[in-house]
Amino acid sequence: MKVTIEKNEKVANMLLGSIYPHYLSRIERNGRTKEELDQVIEWFTGHDASTIQKLIDEKVDFRTFFERAKINANAHLIKGVVCGYQIEEIEDEFEVYKQCRRMEKLVDELAKGRKMEKIMRKA
Repeated sequence: MKVTIEKNEKVANMLLGSIYPHYLSRIERNGRTKEELDQVIEWFTGHDASTIQKLIDEKVDFRTFFERAKINANAHLIKGVVCGYQIEEIEDEFEVYKQCRRMEKLVDELAKGRKMEKIMRKA
């Protein structure tokens, strides 16, 4: 599937606070914890648990969330299909969309019980 400008903008304008509870619910249903979710997000974005909560309270959108992030140097190792999109085939011009799909892939792996060492990729 191809990402469009409209799709990228729609995702970029979604509020972190509207999506984070869905991530949390999904991983908790599968026996994982909020601390593990925050650890994975911190590995990917550099935002620790208190910063994540602050950004949720500020009602930031995904564009702002990723603009303020320090994306992990190994993020390019996050590959696979999420929501019908092959992550590594998403064009660089749709950076917010790509980062969002990468984060969803990490959440999926956490929910599926993958070990933390595998989720937080090393080169």
